[in-house]
Amino acid sequence: MPESPPSPIRLFIGYDPREAVAYHVLSHSIIRRASIPVQIMPLALDQLGSVLTRERNPLQSTDFAFSRFLTPYLAGYEGWAIFMDCDMLVLGDMAELWNMRDERFAVQVAKHDYTPKNDKKFLEQTQTAYEKKNWSSVMLMNCARCTALSPQYVNTATGLELHRFRWLEDESLIGDIPLAWNYLVDEYDSIAPSQLKNLHYTNGGPYFEAYSNCSYADLWFNERQAMNYAANKKG
Repeated sequence: MPESPPSPIRLFIGYDPREAVAYHVLSHSIIRRASIPVQIMPLALDQLGSVLTRERNPLQSTDFAFSRFLTPYLAGYEGWAIFMDCDMLVLGDMAELWNMRDERFAVQVAKHDYTPKNDKKFLEQTQTAYEKKNWSSVMLMNCARCTALSPQYVNTATGLELHRFRWLEDESLIGDIPLAWNYLVDEYDSIAPSQLKNLHYTNGGPYFEAYSNCSYADLWFNERQAMNYAANKKG
């Protein structure tokens, strides 16, 4: 008998209509490099209206600033799931990140320790600095241990409570993933793409004209071109 197929990676990606192309290019970059199936689900606000009811915060730069914390709920508080911002480009095999799951932790993240270089980011939005900034932009979540993230809590907690992981009993429940899986473009010194697994265009992606020449923009444009491929020959 053939071996049973591997269970798919459950991946939730933040979706914002202003960055629709980013979502699709990211999805393409994941699919063409993954060695096992990936189940990709967009967190689009118009599909979460009955669940996410909180009003938009003036400091909220994307539609998925809060919806990301519904990932365990949407996964039925069972098994593991990954959340990612859409302004990213995956250069590695998602199975590698998936295999880092560690039952000792409720969530695993890249623990950035930095102060943003600029006070503005894409679409002239304010760049807010706070403790654990960008930790929540890629989360490997042990959903059964994230039951505090109920829709009621996500709708009423402050942004800092959510993004600083105050919903956990203590910080020992936050494990690590390598920074290479959430590399902040133009916030860290540039390194060879061969060492990177996931580019995060946190200040603004190349799809915005003002950031079309940011570091690693060429890799994003190459991915978009590959995504647009369609064979012209029959058979």
